[in-house]
Amino acid sequence: MTAWRQAIELAIGEKDLAALGAIARSRTEPASRVERARMLLAYREDPSFFAVAQDMGVHHQTVQRCVERALAYGPMVALGDRPRPGKEPTITAEAKAWVVNLACRKAKELGYPHELWTTRLLARHAREQGPAEGHGCLAKLAQGTLCNILNAQEIKPHKVRYYLERRDPQFKQKMAEVLCVYRQVKLIKEAAAAAKQKPSDAVAIVSYDEKPGIQALATTAPDLPPEPGKHATFARDHEYKRYGTVSLLAGIDLLTGQVHALVKDRHRSCEFIELLKLIDAAYPTHTAIKLILDNHSAHISKETRAWLADQPAGRFEFVFTPTHGSWLNLIEGFFSKLARSVLRYIRVESKQELKDRIMAAMDEFNRHPVVHTWSYKLDQAA
Repeated sequence: MTAWRQAIELAIGEKDLAALGAIARSRTEPASRVERARMLLAYREDPSFFAVAQDMGVHHQTVQRCVERALAYGPMVALGDRPRPGKEPTITAEAKAWVVNLACRKAKELGYPHELWTTRLLARHAREQGPAEGHGCLAKLAQGTLCNILNAQEIKPHKVRYYLERRDPQFKQKMAEVLCVYRQVKLIKEAAAAAKQKPSDAVAIVSYDEKPGIQALATTAPDLPPEPGKHATFARDHEYKRYGTVSLLAGIDLLTGQVHALVKDRHRSCEFIELLKLIDAAYPTHTAIKLILDNHSAHISKETRAWLADQPAGRFEFVFTPTHGSWLNLIEGFFSKLARSVLRYIRVESKQELKDRIMAAMDEFNRHPVVHTWSYKLDQAA
C-alpha cells in the first residue's frame, strides 16, 4: 500500500518573500518564473501539493519538484530552470585559441586582398586551414559558431577604433606651459575685475590657428523657403558647383574676445607673417604679445624667424602646443562656433564672396566679442 505524502515545511525569509510577491505580480517576468513564485507562495499558505496543484491547474509533482528545489537551493533559485547537460562541445579549447589568434591578425597578412576579416571570410579560412593545423573539429565551423567564439573573448576583428598616438616626448611639459598661459589669463581677469577696470594693455594673449579647406560651393538651383503646413525647412537641390577652397587665419584675444583674421587662398609663411603684422598693428608698441599656436611649418619657417628677428625684443612670444595637442588651443572652440553658425550650409557664387562673408562674420563677432575661457586641468599647471 502506497504511503501518504507528508507535507514539507517551507520556510521563506522576509526578503525572499517580498521578492516572490513582486515576481508573482509582475507583468514583465517570464511566465515560468511567475508561476513558480505563485506556487511557493500558495504552498506557504497551504502546505499541500494536491491543493496547490488543483488551484493552479498543474500536476502535483510539478509543485513538489518546485518546493523541493526551494528547500535545496533557495526559493529564488527554484524559480529558474535547472541547467541541462546538452551536447558535448566538439570544438576544443586549443582550436578556439587558434581561431582567436587568427582573428588578431590582419587578413592581408595571410594573402587576402581584404584589410580586415569579415566573419564569413574568417570562418571559411578556419574551415579550410584548421584541419591542416591539427584542428579537425573546425572542418565544419559555422559562421554563427565563429561569432560566438569571438564574442566570448570580446574580439571584433571586422571593426576599427581609432586612437591618437602621443608622439611628443615633451607632451606634459608643453601642456603645462600652455596651461600656465591660461592661468595667467585668469589672474589678469581677476585682477581687472577686482579693480573694476579693463585688463592692462601690458600684455596681450592671443590663441591662433588656421582653418584650411573651407569650400566655396554654389547651388545649381534656387533654395526653396519653408512653407507653413507643407515644408518645415529650406529645400536644396543635391547638385552643387565647386569654386575651390580658402583658408582662414585667425587669432582670438583671450582677454578681450577680439578676433584678428585674414582669409587667403593658402596659408604659407607669407600669409602667416601678414597675420602677424595685422596683430602687431592692433596693439600699442609697449604691449607684449603672446601667441598660443601649433607646430605648423609656417610658424617656425626661416621667413617667419627672420621677420620676428626684426621686431623689438619681447614684442612677440610663441607658446607652442604639443604635437597632436591642438585641442589645448582655445581657438578650436571659436572655429567650432564659426562652423556651426556661419559655414554650415553656406552657398556662394564665387570664392571672393566666400572670403567677404567670412570677414563679415569676423566683424560681427567683434561687434559682440565673447571672451573664451579655459578651465580644464587648469589646476595642474606648474
